[in-house]
Amino acid sequence: MQTAVRAGRCSLRYFRSVSNSAVNSGYQQANVVILPNHLADDFEDFCRKNPAPLPLLYRSQPGETSCPPLAKHADIRTDVSQYCVYEEGRMVKTVSSLQSYSAQTRIGSEQPAERLARWSDMVCFYQGCSFGFEGKLKQAGVPVRNVEQGTNVSMFRTAVPCIPAGVFSCPLVVTMRPVPAAMLDAAVEITHLNPLAHGAPVHIGDPALLGIQDVSSPDYGDRVELQPGDVTVFWACGVTAVEAILSSKPPLAFSHSPGCMLLTDVPDSAPSIPVGGVDPSACDQDPELIPLSFLVSHNPLLYSLASKRAVAKIRQLETIIGDDPGQRGIRALFVQDELLRSCLALSHSSSVAITTGFPTHFMHSPPDETDGPPGAIAMATMLLSLGKQVTMVTDRRAVDMNQAIIDEAVRNGVLKSAVPLVTFEDSGPDSALHFLCHHGDPSKPRYDHLVAIERSGRATDGNYYNMRGVNIKHLVDPIDNLFIAAKEIPGIITTGIGDGGNELGMGKVKEKVESLMPKGSLIACDVPADFAITAGVSNWGGYAVACGLYLLHTCPSHQRYLKKGLGLTTPQEQLQDWTANLPSVDKEESILATLVKFGIRSGKTGNLAMEVDGLTFHPTHSDIITRLLEVTRGSTPA
Repeated sequence: MQTAVRAGRCSLRYFRSVSNSAVNSGYQQANVVILPNHLADDFEDFCRKNPAPLPLLYRSQPGETSCPPLAKHADIRTDVSQYCVYEEGRMVKTVSSLQSYSAQTRIGSEQPAERLARWSDMVCFYQGCSFGFEGKLKQAGVPVRNVEQGTNVSMFRTAVPCIPAGVFSCPLVVTMRPVPAAMLDAAVEITHLNPLAHGAPVHIGDPALLGIQDVSSPDYGDRVELQPGDVTVFWACGVTAVEAILSSKPPLAFSHSPGCMLLTDVPDSAPSIPVGGVDPSACDQDPELIPLSFLVSHNPLLYSLASKRAVAKIRQLETIIGDDPGQRGIRALFVQDELLRSCLALSHSSSVAITTGFPTHFMHSPPDETDGPPGAIAMATMLLSLGKQVTMVTDRRAVDMNQAIIDEAVRNGVLKSAVPLVTFEDSGPDSALHFLCHHGDPSKPRYDHLVAIERSGRATDGNYYNMRGVNIKHLVDPIDNLFIAAKEIPGIITTGIGDGGNELGMGKVKEKVESLMPKGSLIACDVPADFAITAGVSNWGGYAVACGLYLLHTCPSHQRYLKKGLGLTTPQEQLQDWTANLPSVDKEESILATLVKFGIRSGKTGNLAMEVDGLTFHPTHSDIITRLLEVTRGSTPA
C-alpha cells in the first residue's frame, strides 16, 4: 500500500494547483510550512492558539525530511507538487523541489555570512487540510462546487485577526464552498467530525461580515460559481500560515503552494490521524455536541451554530415558560425555536437596547405593572456579563421611576453595574433612524438588537390597549417606531416577548392573536419583531433568554463559531462563575420587592403585593425559576 501511495503521490507532481481538490485520491492531505528553527516554538504556539486554521498534525525535528505518522516513506523536499519560497516575508518563486536547499544556502547574493541558512536548521509543520473532508461531503450527497466545476477552492483573506504568538500575527484566511441551504446541517456535521481538517465552518452567510467584499475575486485559488439555493459557507484555511510567513518576514521559509498539499498515507476513511502532537480522541465526538445550523438574520444573511445538546436544553426552557397557570391561552401563539433563534442572535450582538413598560393600571400612579422590569433586568445582567453594551429605553413619564429601580437593583447586587436609561421622542420622520444609527447613517447602527419585553404594542388603529380593551395611548411613547425602522436597517434584529398578544413585537403572530385571544381583533399588536417569544408570564421569557445565553456561552460548538475557531477553549471549571449571572429565586424576589416598594402593581389584579399577573411569587414564579435553573445548570456542558 505504501508503494502504491508513493507512486500515486509522485504522479500528481505535475498537475496544476487544482489537482489535490479535484482528484479523489482516497487519502488525507496535509498543508506544509517550513521555518527556521529559531521561529519554530513561536509558530507552534501560534498554531495552538488558532486551532481551526492551523490544526497541527506533526512538528518535525530540525532538518527532518520525513513525517512517519503521516507518510512513512515521504520526503518533504520532493513530495509536494509545488512549493512557495519566501525570503524576508516576500514570496520570491515557486519550485517543484526543495532538494537544492538541502545544502547550505545563501539568501540573496549580497547577504552577510551570518544570514546563511541550512536545511538542518529548518523545521517542518504539517497541518490538517479541508480537502480531506471533500470526499466525505460528496459521499453524503453534499455537492462540492469547486470539484464539480474543475477548479481550486476559493480562498479569502478576512478582516478577522488571528490570536498572535511571538512574531506571528496575521488575518484569518478562509475557504468558501457554496452549500445548498437544505444541506447545511449535513455539511456542518461532516466537517465538525473532522476537526483536524479545520472542523466545522467558522461562518455561514454574508461574506461582508468577514470583511470579504466580493466572492468572485478570491485572494487565493479560483472563483467558484454559486448555484440557485446555495449559501456561502466558510471554513478556516491553512493558507493562514502563508499570511503568517508574509507578516513575520523570516529570512527563509517554504510552504506548499495553495492547492498542492502533501498526500499522506492515511485513508480518507480514517477517523483520525494518529500523530504525536494531537490526541486522536479529539476526533471522537459526542453525538450531542454535533452542531446544528439556524438562520438568525436575513439582512445581512447570517446562520449560527449550536450543539444538539444546547439546542435541546433551550427547547426545554421554551417548554417550561409556555406553562399557562393564568389560563390566557398563550400556547396558541407559540412558535417553535423563537427563543433559540433570539438567543443565538443576541449571542452574536454587541449592543442591545431593551424596552419594557405596560401602563395597564391607568387609574393608578404609577400605572405600570410588575411584569416586564424583572425579565428586562435578568436579560441585562447576563448580556452585561457577556461583554455586551446594554441600554434601557423607557417612556418619558417613567424615567425617574425606572432610574430608581435600576439604582436599587445595583445596590442590591441584582445588577452588576448601572445601565444607561434613555427615552425616544418622535420629533420627525427620521427620529427613529437617528436614534438607532450614528448620525442617522443606516450603515452605522448604534444597536444591533432591540428587545421588547411586556411592552405596550401599537394596534392596527394606532392605539395601545390593555387586555381589557382599554386604550392607554396617552401613557405610551412611540417606541414601536424603533422596531418599524429597524426592519429597514441592515444589522438590527428585533425580539418581542409577550404573554397576551398586545405586546410590542407580537405583530409577528397577529393573525393568531386576532382569532384566538380574548378581544384579539382589537388589542392585537400590529408591529412585528423578527422573533416573538411567548410565555405564560413575560418575565419568564426574560429569564429564559438569560438562561439560553448562558447555555450558548458554555456550548463549545457555539463559542468556536463565535470566535471563528480562534483562541483557546475556556476550561469548564472557569465557566462555573457564570452561574452567578443567571436569574435566581432570591434575585427575582428582591427585584419584585423593589417594584412593590415603588408602588408598581400586579397586572391582572392590581394588587400591590408580591405577585405578577395575579400569580403569587411563591410558589408559582419561584417554581418556574427553579425549573429553568435545573435545566440550565445541568452538570453536562452544552
